[in-house]
Amino acid sequence: MFNAIKKAGATLAVVAGLSGAAFSAQAADTYKLDPTHTSVLFIVNHLGFSDYQGRFNGVTGELTLDREDPSASSATITIDLNQIDSGVEALDNHMKTADFFNVEEFPTATFTSTSVELVGDNAATVTGDLTLLGETKPLVLDVTLSGEGTHPMTGDEVVGFSADGVVTRTDYGMDFLVPGVGDEVTLQISSEFLKQK
Repeated sequence: MFNAIKKAGATLAVVAGLSGAAFSAQAADTYKLDPTHTSVLFIVNHLGFSDYQGRFNGVTGELTLDREDPSASSATITIDLNQIDSGVEALDNHMKTADFFNVEEFPTATFTSTSVELVGDNAATVTGDLTLLGETKPLVLDVTLSGEGTHPMTGDEVVGFSADGVVTRTDYGMDFLVPGVGDEVTLQISSEFLKQK
């Protein structure tokens, strides 16, 4: 998804930029998210006292990277909300209830990209649809290439990205404790993707 990679002849990407020699000559390739090297953090203001952090585990996803036409690259990411992790079990259990994520009725959240716009050699703006609590709303992610190449231990071809975005939770009907607990939730994502053979 980034100009530097396109010039190098590598495949380009999205999500959730990539020395092209390590990549195949195909115009588009498929990559699977590596859940063991992916971190999806959420940050929300708590009563004006702190910016509380937690994470979403159980993340899966797929990229289609198109080096010839970066705008044709795409990604779909799914989060298992049953694996929310605040570091406090009681809080995790509360966030799974209808006050927040209502995982019994809506166990997953899904982001599906709809457009990719290059904004620099190693950066792109990725717009997509976030489906949460049965509602689908647009979400914009600022995506940066973290690195790419051949994994020194496994030989896999890997691309890595970081991304940031902001979700307004009342847009999805999650209004419990607003404004004491912030309406805007910042997402910080770091992920690796493995090329599929």
